[in-house]
Amino acid sequence: MSETDGWTLATIAGLTVVTVLARSLFFLSSRDWALPHWAQRGLQYAPIAALAAVIAPEIVMVQGGLIDTWRDARLFAAAAGAAYFFWSRGAGQAVLGTIVVGMTVYLPLHVGLGW
Repeated sequence: MSETDGWTLATIAGLTVVTVLARSLFFLSSRDWALPHWAQRGLQYAPIAALAAVIAPEIVMVQGGLIDTWRDARLFAAAAGAAYFFWSRGAGQAVLGTIVVGMTVYLPLHVGLGW
């Protein structure tokens, strides 16, 4: 096992201090913190933006490059899932239904046809 040098330990300690301070600033104040209206509105879109940033590359990319064929099960599964979601108009079980429909399309194409 290699010996840890002083710079590495200092970096870890510095990052620890910065993280603890950044996360505890909200507790140090005696008054409530309120976000501006524009920040609250922007945070409403954060979950969908994060989800799109994670899922979109998984659908359209293979090993760092765009897919070059339409015979990819992920494309058809994503289209079927999106169609179901919009057809159900975002009802209560829409998310579970979207996953079920997408996987119902994906598995036969991927496992059965090898797409």
